[in-house]
Amino acid sequence: MAWVELRADGTNVGPMDYAQLIGNAGGDAFGAGDPEPNAIAPSGSLSAQDLDLLDAYSRVVVGAVERVGPAVAAISVRRRLAERGGRPREVGGAGSGFAFTPDGFVLTNSHVVHAASSVHVVFPDGAEFDADLIGNDPATDLAVIRVGAGALTAARLGRSSSLRVGQLAIAIGNPYGFENTVTAGVVSALGRSLPARDGNLIEDLIQTDAALNPGNSGGPLVNSASEVVGVNTAIVPGAQSLCFAVGIDTAHWVVSQLLAYGRVRRAFIGLTGTTATMPRLLQRAIGVQQAQGVRVGDVAADSPASAAGIEPGDWIIGLDGVAVSSIGELRRLLDHTRIGRVCSIRIVRGGRLLHPVITPREQH
Repeated sequence: MAWVELRADGTNVGPMDYAQLIGNAGGDAFGAGDPEPNAIAPSGSLSAQDLDLLDAYSRVVVGAVERVGPAVAAISVRRRLAERGGRPREVGGAGSGFAFTPDGFVLTNSHVVHAASSVHVVFPDGAEFDADLIGNDPATDLAVIRVGAGALTAARLGRSSSLRVGQLAIAIGNPYGFENTVTAGVVSALGRSLPARDGNLIEDLIQTDAALNPGNSGGPLVNSASEVVGVNTAIVPGAQSLCFAVGIDTAHWVVSQLLAYGRVRRAFIGLTGTTATMPRLLQRAIGVQQAQGVRVGDVAADSPASAAGIEPGDWIIGLDGVAVSSIGELRRLLDHTRIGRVCSIRIVRGGRLLHPVITPREQH
């Protein structure tokens, strides 16, 4: 299946307490001081009479747009390319992004800002800024930039793990330069995978039929509680509303790495896998209630997974005592803290539970 990034055509932030950026003690959102997520009625600009004229669906969409829309930025970039003969030339590009902290941190797609010589950001209130690249992760198509602002409207980030197929999905962005365009649809599927620019798979993508077009890249996918649950990233060209967003749970982890290191440090074990539902008979045979796990596909030769005896067809259901029910969860657990460390991995093979040890390497 072909797909396209939604194009329109590594510095460190220094000492910083990342927890202070999250905005609440539980770490469920980056924005601070935003309305409660269940308060979905539109704010301020609509009178009581106007509200009476809106159906419940419209109230939810209008409320989400009023709360998240001011945080959504139009991003324009310039890139220097070398022509034949070595003469450089500049080309432009554009996309979207959204502020997730009031002090200027903006989340967008890697492919929007990758290799950019300059990045310019415009918010709906007309405020314009030149932006600096904080960190870039092509493997998840996510990037963080920062603008020189201290009082931005910050979007509240939710949890993509709580999404259900069929629930409302609202996309906000700047397709073809039409600023703050809103489309709405539903979550069409969860756990999709698409290839990234580096050849690896971007896992745990959200599929939606909320229409996306070139320029939507990096904009938020929002739920009915006015929370960002995804970062819009790709479409299938020629199809009818086959659109994809990186889950915000992935973004939570990637952002913490980019703010700390300017890049994502990953532990490598050397296998491919997919999120799948275990047969009930298998669950009963091994005595677990966990419904999903990671079904192993290929295992690379001379890899930590190969050395641990992991085989294609195995089910990975845990790592170091933590349940693993999706490939996204496994990748998030394989962070820098497990590089070079002996770990216990829980697998299922032929109706038996096995507990081999594995020592991940740093991924380069």
